[in-house]
Amino acid sequence: MTYNKIKWLILLLPTLSVGLWEYVRHTILEPYLSMTFGNYLSGAIVFLVTLYFLNKLFGLLEKTHRELQKEREEKAVLEEREKVAKELHDGIAQSLFFLSVKLNKLGKEQGILEEESYLNLKKTLQHVHEDTRQAIHNLRYPQEQTPIPWTENLHKFLDELERDHQLKIHRQWELPEQDLSPKEKVELFACVKEALINVIKHAETDEAWVNAVHDENGWICSVKDNGKGMPENYSESGYGLKIVRDRIRSMGWSLQIDNKNSGTKMVIQKGGAA
Repeated sequence: MTYNKIKWLILLLPTLSVGLWEYVRHTILEPYLSMTFGNYLSGAIVFLVTLYFLNKLFGLLEKTHRELQKEREEKAVLEEREKVAKELHDGIAQSLFFLSVKLNKLGKEQGILEEESYLNLKKTLQHVHEDTRQAIHNLRYPQEQTPIPWTENLHKFLDELERDHQLKIHRQWELPEQDLSPKEKVELFACVKEALINVIKHAETDEAWVNAVHDENGWICSVKDNGKGMPENYSESGYGLKIVRDRIRSMGWSLQIDNKNSGTKMVIQKGGAA
């Protein structure tokens, strides 16, 4: 039922009820009802109609109003997402594209196309460009509103990394999502994501391991690889790892990073020292 129909019913229903009662009263029931008793019945009928029908109509009116308000809010969010996506595309994405063109031109002019530092810079720029394009896509085409279980969403993300970056991710995820609060899910997912992005950017390997298990006091989650390890001092200066440390500190968890020539291992633990 539409919003306007509900409003008209609220306005007309008491009037029609009284009118119908008065018609029946004066044409059929007049010989049987006194004037005083008929007046009492008129008030009672209006009260019952208001109590039963109008109460339901007001409930429908409030529900319809909430739905309209929700649609307006969702529309405003989608419009804002589209605006941000357009700004990203016309600004950062275009700048990254022209920067890539200039970098290729510089590499050819200087004859450094095969040097490791140039290749690393080019790979980093490519990852940034891909992340920006993915962000634009996510803003323009938000995921379905049907809630997806958190663990399923995590495995879906790992599948996408395997497919897009030729990275085999071995998994042992034994941490039930009901044991995590909503905020813990957000923060843990972000930390795992950052760790795997670092593997892709720096480790130069095609294998990684993601584990999460219970322990006596809480749980332990680890991400490790068998690559060359992070660059020197990156664990202290890397901006991504700084954000991870801030997230972990705010949750009261502990973090340990073991960076060796045989690979890197990041361990996050709740309820004890990692």
